[in-house]
Amino acid sequence: MTTHQLSREQARQIAVRAQWLHRDRPPGLLELVQRLTLLQVDLTPAVAPSADLVAWSRLGSSYSAADLESALGNQALVELQGMIRPADDLALYRADMADWDNGGEVGGWRKAIRDWVAANKGCRLDILNRLRTDGPLPAREIPDTCDVPWKSSGWTNNRNVLRLLEFMEARGEVAVVGRHPGGDRLWDLAERVFPDDNVVPAAEALRIRSQRRLRSLGIARARGSACPVEPQDVGEAGEPAVIAGVRGSWRVDPAQLDQPFSARAALLSPIDRLIYDRKRMAEIFEFDYQLEMYRPAAKRRWGYYALPILYGDRLVGKLDATSDRPAGVLRVNAIHQDFPFPKAMNTAIHQEIGSLGNFLNLKLQLP
Repeated sequence: MTTHQLSREQARQIAVRAQWLHRDRPPGLLELVQRLTLLQVDLTPAVAPSADLVAWSRLGSSYSAADLESALGNQALVELQGMIRPADDLALYRADMADWDNGGEVGGWRKAIRDWVAANKGCRLDILNRLRTDGPLPAREIPDTCDVPWKSSGWTNNRNVLRLLEFMEARGEVAVVGRHPGGDRLWDLAERVFPDDNVVPAAEALRIRSQRRLRSLGIARARGSACPVEPQDVGEAGEPAVIAGVRGSWRVDPAQLDQPFSARAALLSPIDRLIYDRKRMAEIFEFDYQLEMYRPAAKRRWGYYALPILYGDRLVGKLDATSDRPAGVLRVNAIHQDFPFPKAMNTAIHQEIGSLGNFLNLKLQLP
């Protein structure tokens, strides 16, 4: 098989086009999520929930947050392990759920999680019985009967019921069926949510997921570090490629080769799939960025929740903005330019910022 020789520019355009961030817009939300395979759930309110930012950045003025709520409500889309996916894709994960106790590597963090779940079998059965009787319920309304507490250096320390529910979700025992207005997940028995007769065998499901992931990313590494929910590599999907000036081998979606590219401006969620793999972002886009909400304010370079700015096939800056809903304004604190914006680029980016204010129904307040 021929190894495709790509420049960085070609690789960037493939990635941008695959993520539906070029000038052509998707026909609708469901078609968009089918292409992207997922919208990651993150309810940080600094600007807007990430899933809404990702959808709006592709669909533009045709998108409303109510569209996503409706699609989740009628289960055209479902939430699975913190990712919003097409309901039909559940079939690609059911085999792994059934083999959760045995699948994957036998050591490391996976084994530690399995051991913790096994040690709290009594609490797990209590949760299933409670949901069977009273579900759907948020985690805070389910009694904690765990024998062994969950230990973490982060915010999940001792949040036993929540962590157990999340692992039970990965096992296919419980499912998220909605959220309270405050964002708390509502949990119910998976048997009430998942279809019984639609399971793709594990090996075939893995192959399909890798193919669809590559279609979404356009270009990706064949191998990468293990990720708990959504991998960033694609195995043997697609065709081999090398990128000039970038080490290693890549896999490219052949359908994206030699396609026309039409540029536009876009504002991205900090966890947008175009940039979620920070290593790929740095290698292909040569972009310096990190989400700084967890850093002390004095050490932030771009802001609490800065949105990467895309123009054409380049990431060109960061938008430091805040949604002040009580005041009814989208407050733009700064527009950080990685280099001086040419006039056409500057105009397009400001138009996009104005469109973001319209989407949020907030008046734009510039510095």
